[in-house]
Parts: sequence; structure tokens; C-alpha cells
Amino acid sequence: MKSVRLGIIGLGYIGQIHLRHGLRLGNTEVTAVADISAKELNKARNAGVKTVFKNYEDLLKNPSVDAVVIALPTHLHLQCAIQAAEAKKHIFLEKPIARNVQEANEIVSAARKNSVRLMIGYPLRFNKEFRSLKREISNGTLGDIEIAQGTYISAGPFFHRAEGYAPVPVPEWWFSKELTGGGALIDLGSHIINLLQWYFGEIIGIKSCLGYRFNLDFEDSATCLLKFKCGTRAVVNVGWFLQGYQLKVEMYGTVGQAVREHKPGGRPKTAVQMLTRGYSDFHKPHFDELQYFADCLAHDISPSPSGEEGLEDLKVISIAYHNEMFPKP
Repeated sequence: MKSVRLGIIGLGYIGQIHLRHGLRLGNTEVTAVADISAKELNKARNAGVKTVFKNYEDLLKNPSVDAVVIALPTHLHLQCAIQAAEAKKHIFLEKPIARNVQEANEIVSAARKNSVRLMIGYPLRFNKEFRSLKREISNGTLGDIEIAQGTYISAGPFFHRAEGYAPVPVPEWWFSKELTGGGALIDLGSHIINLLQWYFGEIIGIKSCLGYRFNLDFEDSATCLLKFKCGTRAVVNVGWFLQGYQLKVEMYGTVGQAVREHKPGGRPKTAVQMLTRGYSDFHKPHFDELQYFADCLAHDISPSPSGEEGLEDLKVISIAYHNEMFPKP
């Protein structure tokens, strides 16, 4: 496959980012999009996409699509991913892979059965700072890592109402545990847990302490203690309570220490970057992960983070939900 013909399913916040990037990738053409919103479909047409669908099932029947980006709410991942696999479309699926381990297993099995490539969207794996940290850990620059800490705290679904943003309503599905599979731990924690498993390998133990500041039926913050088979211990802190942004990974080894951060750019700088090259420094990892996915398909290579990795992340998160140290009264 020399050139990848890409279909994008879901044109919400993250879907719009993938569309913008997909239109600028090398060896890739966005041949179709699907969304229930006529407004978003018109935006896609104006951006140059010729074929649009209100029903993603029609997109999956389109022979001009080789692979799909699934950027739908989590409760729609299972059905869409299985149908995409059965339609023999390679799949880039936004994290978390599913709401629970059972659904994740079904998605991974469908991809295997139909011999399609499955990649999970974890942009932190493509962040230059976190990739450089991976190299330092692998080459022993820091010695043996005794303690690690990963922090990802933001406004979560409430980011629409952060300072400087228009007060756009939060989609209802965000507040249903049945539809999301959980709160901040599965949403933000999946990013950090995947990153740490990439660094250190298998997790053999996990405990959690969950927070309920907003009195929802699921957690809006979480602190987890992880033990890895290699001996490293890690603390993961995630939350939706900050009208700001903090994404940081810290490593403390027997030889040295390291801290890496992913920082949002200022609005004027970001605007200039968007106008001149189509993506900002902040969203460069999203661009790179999609380019990597397309390159893997073009060269018939299995991508990573794989569906199996997404499944393992969800297994860890499931255990964390069941190993809460101080359960909600």
C-alpha cells in the first residue's frame, strides 16, 4: 500500500484535530468522513473532503477507504471497531480502547480475525520529551529507576469553560459512567499508565485512591500506586479539577533523575503555527502518531501502541477501580 486512503469517523474535538492533520500528511489522502452533524460535515467539505456521510456504516462500505480513524465517544468504540474490522479497514482507535476489558478483548479479537492493523491513539508516546526519556531509561543513563511519578491534571470535560473559551455545553455522555466506563482515571490515567508500561513493562500491583469533588457517580481525580515487575514503583496523579494544564513525568534513578513536561503554547504562537503549517507544537504528537500509523500501513508493519497494549492498560485500570484504598462512603 503506497498511499493510504483514510476515512475519519467522528468530527468532535479530537476528530477535528485528526481531520486537520490527515489533510496534511504525506502518503495519505482523506477520502471520506462521517458524522451526524451537518455543520461538521460542511466544515469537512470546505476543507476539501469530497465524500461525507451521516452514517459511518456507509463510510465503511466505501471501497475508496483503506483505513479509518475512530474518534467517537467511548461507548461507540466496540460496535464501530468491530464493523470496521469486518469491513477489512485498518483502524486507528482513540483511547481508551473501550469501556471495559470485555469490550477491549472483543475489539482486539475482531482485528486479529480479520487481519487488520489496530493502533490506539496515545499521543504521549510521540511527544519528543517523553521519547527522549524512554531513551535515557533504556540506555541506563539514570541507572535503575526506583521511583517514578506521572501527573496529568486538567479541566477534563470542563475545558470548554476554561478562561478564554466560549461557554460551549459539555456533551451529556461525559457524565454517564455507563457510557464512559469511568472518570478521570480511565480518561487521563490511561495515557500515563500506557506511557509507564512502555517505559517499565509489566505492572504486577496497583492500588488507587479516588476523588469525588464534583459529586458525580464516578471519580473526577485519582492517585494510584503502581509496582512493576522490574522493581520500579510509580505514583500516578490525574484529575479534572484544574482550570489549567499540568502534564509531567518524573524519574528518580540510582544514577540520576529526570523531569519531562508537555506544555501548552501561548495563543498567539499557536495561532501562527496553525496558519503556517497546519498544526501547533502542542498537537505535534497527534500529527506524528497519525503519520506513523499511515507509514506502518504503507510498509505493512504492525503499529504500536497496539490494540493489545490498549487492552493491557484497561486491565490495569480495571484492577485499580477494584483496589480502592478509601472507597467513597
